[in-house]
Amino acid sequence: MEMSIGILIAFLLSQVVHIGTQEEGEKGCVPGFQVKEYQVEFNRGFQKDHPLTQMLFDDCVGNEGMAFEVSHPDFQVDEEMNLVARRDVMDSGTVMFIHGVNEHAEDMAQVDIVGALPRSPQTLREILGLGQIQPYRSKRALFAPRMHVSENMEPPFPKVIGTVMSSGMEDDHIFHMTGSGADQDPKGVFTINRLTGEVSVSQELDREAINSYMLEVSVTDQNGKLVEGPVALLVDVNDQNDNRPIFKETRYAGEVLEGSPTGTVVMTMTAEDADDPRLQNAVLRYNIVRQSPDKPSPNMFYINPESGNIVTVISPTLLDRETLPTTQYELEIVAQDMKGRDVGLTGTSTATITITDKNDHAPEFTHSLFQANVDEGSTGVVVNLTVDDRDDPATGAWRAIYSIIKGDPTQSFEIQTNPDNNEGMLSLIKPLDYESLVFHTLLIKVENEDPLVPDVGYGSSSTATVHITILDVNEGPVFFPDPLQVTKMENVPLGSFVALLNATDPDVLQSQSIRFAVLRDPANWLSVNPVRGTVNTSANLDRESPYVQDNKYTAIFMATDNGSPPATGTGTLVIHLEDYNDNAPYVHPSVVRVCEDARDSVVIVGGRDKDIHPNTGPFKIELGKQPGLENTWKVSRVNNTHAQIMLLQNMKRANYQLPLVVTDSGLPPLSNSTEIKVQVCTCKKNRMDCSGAGSVRSNLILLLGLVLLSLLCL
Repeated sequence: MEMSIGILIAFLLSQVVHIGTQEEGEKGCVPGFQVKEYQVEFNRGFQKDHPLTQMLFDDCVGNEGMAFEVSHPDFQVDEEMNLVARRDVMDSGTVMFIHGVNEHAEDMAQVDIVGALPRSPQTLREILGLGQIQPYRSKRALFAPRMHVSENMEPPFPKVIGTVMSSGMEDDHIFHMTGSGADQDPKGVFTINRLTGEVSVSQELDREAINSYMLEVSVTDQNGKLVEGPVALLVDVNDQNDNRPIFKETRYAGEVLEGSPTGTVVMTMTAEDADDPRLQNAVLRYNIVRQSPDKPSPNMFYINPESGNIVTVISPTLLDRETLPTTQYELEIVAQDMKGRDVGLTGTSTATITITDKNDHAPEFTHSLFQANVDEGSTGVVVNLTVDDRDDPATGAWRAIYSIIKGDPTQSFEIQTNPDNNEGMLSLIKPLDYESLVFHTLLIKVENEDPLVPDVGYGSSSTATVHITILDVNEGPVFFPDPLQVTKMENVPLGSFVALLNATDPDVLQSQSIRFAVLRDPANWLSVNPVRGTVNTSANLDRESPYVQDNKYTAIFMATDNGSPPATGTGTLVIHLEDYNDNAPYVHPSVVRVCEDARDSVVIVGGRDKDIHPNTGPFKIELGKQPGLENTWKVSRVNNTHAQIMLLQNMKRANYQLPLVVTDSGLPPLSNSTEIKVQVCTCKKNRMDCSGAGSVRSNLILLLGLVLLSLLCL
C-alpha cells in the first residue's frame, strides 16, 4: 500500500508541469528553483550515491536551512544540492518532482528521466489501490496542487503559476474556478484555462494585504453538468522584502543614574516589519550609528542587535553628571531587516538619554560667617544664607534643608528654604529685647532632602555661624497689669476714685517720663490724671447703659514717653459694675384680653426689672388703691414673678384701664404704680370678638357706680 501511495504521488505530481516555471520578468534575485525542469539519462539504472544532476535553488539570502523532498522515495537531494539515489535503482520511472523549502522560499522542479520505463502499476485505478473494479464504477480524480506566487511581480500579465489536472479529462470537459480572487472580491486576480487547467495571476499582488487565497476548482461538461470536484486550491503569496522596519515612535526618551555600573540597561527600542515574520525579511537587527555629543567617548552606549536593549558601556567613574559636557545624549538608532545584512531595508529613530543625578555632592555654605543687624521688637527675615550644591537643581539632591543646631534656646528664629534659589531665609518669629541681650550667635547646618550616597558625607563647610546684633529702639511704655480689672458700684458720686494706672518704660537705660491720657471711653464716664495715672469718674456709672456688656465697662488708656521720637503704649481698664436698685419694676404684658362672662375671665401677668439679683424678684403684684376695685377684679399670686387677674362679675364689652402696683425685692424695695389695658370681649365657641369695644376708664367714679348698682340689685 505504501508503494502504491508513493507511486500515486509521483504520478499526480508528474502532471504538474507549470509550477514555479513562470517568467517573473523581475530584476535581481527571484527566490526558488532557478531551473524548473531537468533531464537525466537512464542507463540501465542509477547507482547508489551517484549524482544524477545538481538542483539550482536560491532563496536569495544564502540557502540556510534548506530542505528537499523527492517524489520517488529512493532518491534524495544531498547537502551540495545533488540529486542522488539512496540505493541502486532500476525502476525510477519517467519523471520525478523535487520540492524545496526554507523560511525564505518554497518552490518545485521537475526531473524528466529519458529512456526509462514507466513505473508499474501505471493505471490510476491501480495507483489509487482500487484493485479490480468494474468499468462502470471507475472513479475520476481532480488534483489541484498548492501553488505559490511572488508578490510585486512586474508585467506583463497574466503569468501561469500552475496547472490543475484531471485524470478523466475529455474533449467536452471544462475547468471552472470560484472563490475570493476569482469570481468574488477581489475579482479577477486569478484565472483558469478552461481547457488545459492552467492557473494564471492577472495582476501584481501584495502579501501584506492578502497572504493567501482559497479557491475551488471543478470540471463540468459542455452542458454545465458537474463531472469532477469541486476541490480546494490554495495559492500562497510569497513574501518579498518590500517593507522597511518602522519604529513605534520617532523619538524615545530614557534615563540612567550617574555612576551606574557598566552594562546597566537604559531603555529598549523596538521596531516592526510588515513582511513575513517567518522569513528573514522581517528579522531585525539594531545598531547605533551616531552619538551626540561624542565626548568623553563616542561609544558610551551599546544596543543589543536582537533585543534592542540599550546599555551603558562607559565606566561608572566617567559617567559623572557633574563632569560630563552635557546631561543629555542623543543616539541615532537604525533597525535593519534581513538580519542586518547590507541588502536589508532600514528604519531610523532617535533615543534621548538623560544622565540623572544622585546625591554625591553635599551642600556647602558660601561663607563660614554671616552677620546681620536687627531692630529690637521687630520680626521677619534677618539674613539670607547662601549655599553651593553641584547636584541637579530642582531635585531632592540639590534642595537644601536648614536647621539651627545651637544658639536659639527660646526658639525665636526659624529658617525656611527659598525654592527658587535654595537660599536659607533666617527669620525672627519672636521679637528680641535690646535691654535683655544685644548679641546673638547661631550655628546653622544645611543638608539635602535626599540622603547622600554612602561614600559622601557632610563636612565643616555644611555648617555656618550667624552673628546677629540687636539695635536699640525707643519702645513705648508697657501697662501692667493689662488689662487692669476693678469692681465699682454703679451710681457712685462724681469724681470717685476708680483705679491707678501702672505703666513702665522698657528702655531702662534711658531716663524718660510718662504721661497718661484717655484713648477710648465710650460713655465719657472717666478722666485720668496725666502724671499720676489716677482714674476718677466724670459722669454717673450706669450698669444698665448700652455701653455696659455683661456688667463690664471697658476703657482704653495710653501712656507716652518723652523719647525721640516719643513712643506710646496702650492699656485696658475693665470696670465690673455692681447693681444698685435704681430701676422700678413694671408689669408685662401691658394689654390683656378677658371674656365678658366672668366665668371665663382669667389672665396671667408678670413682673420685670432692669436691675439684677437681688434687686429683682420675687415680685409682688396687687390691685391699685382705688376703692371698689376688689369687687370687680381679683389679683392672686401664681409664683415669684407672675400673678393671676380674674374678673369677678360680668362686664360689658369695652376697654378698661386697670390700676396695679408692682414691688421688687431690692433693699430698699422699689414699687411702681401702673395701669394695664384690659379688653373685655365677647367669647363664643372658643372665639373671642373684641371689635367695637369702647374705651372706658376704670376710674373711681365708674367703680363707685358699679358698686351702687350692685347694692341696688341686692
